[in-house]
Amino acid sequence: MIINFQPVINNFVAADGSFRGVSAFIDYPHFAFIEAIKEFVTGNVSAEILAANENAGIINAGGIAEVVIAFLPVALVVFAEHIADHKNLSSIIDRDLIKDPGLEKTLLGDGVGSIAGTVFGICPNTTYGESVGCVAITRNASVVTITTTAFMCIVLSFISPVMTILQTIPSCVMGGVCLTLYGFIAVSGLKMFKDLDLGDNKNLFVVASILISGIGGLAIRIPYAIAETGEITNSIQITSIATALIIGIITNAVLTKVEKSKLGKESEE
Repeated sequence: MIINFQPVINNFVAADGSFRGVSAFIDYPHFAFIEAIKEFVTGNVSAEILAANENAGIINAGGIAEVVIAFLPVALVVFAEHIADHKNLSSIIDRDLIKDPGLEKTLLGDGVGSIAGTVFGICPNTTYGESVGCVAITRNASVVTITTTAFMCIVLSFISPVMTILQTIPSCVMGGVCLTLYGFIAVSGLKMFKDLDLGDNKNLFVVASILISGIGGLAIRIPYAIAETGEITNSIQITSIATALIIGIITNAVLTKVEKSKLGKESEE
């Protein structure tokens, strides 16, 4: 059967066969700040959080330090992704977003969104490629439209039947959506090459390093907790796409410095 209606049944009927009550229609997530307050007051982690995340623990200095260590490298990745997505968006809407409204403003908005997302216990808010793909498909880059859609999604997320119906969408349909979505992202990104001089060795080397590391699946694993036996217990995994972005930035910075140094020596001669 292509469509699975079991999520709909589970939404209205509990494991013991009883009706789930109000939660079958309206439900709310376990907001991070509420759970944090409970931990400080009771000293215990709720059963729901432990069920959802076996690594959950009491908030303390060690736990906070571990989070900081884990997310410091991620900040660089998000920064690189932010620039890449805005360059991509700029090519779609024919407006340089790095200059107008400016990188400092877009990064500030990204950071504030991430803070709000963390407080409410959702994934960090960043410039997702899916959103870029939607803009490319619809050709609608209106801030009002995107803001309205965001608020609609927030409201609908509290309505259980709507979330349940989304879970019944067949994987083959979602596969087709993802194929189209990411295809538009890739094509939109390739449009940026039309203004790039690949006859320049520096540009060619930067593009080659990004494409090879990204398509080849090169990923970075950074361990930050090692057991006495030498076994790595915790590590940060930077995906191949993020690694490609980092390599591209570093490669471009190094080659630019070498190029400037060479020009400086030639001018002295």
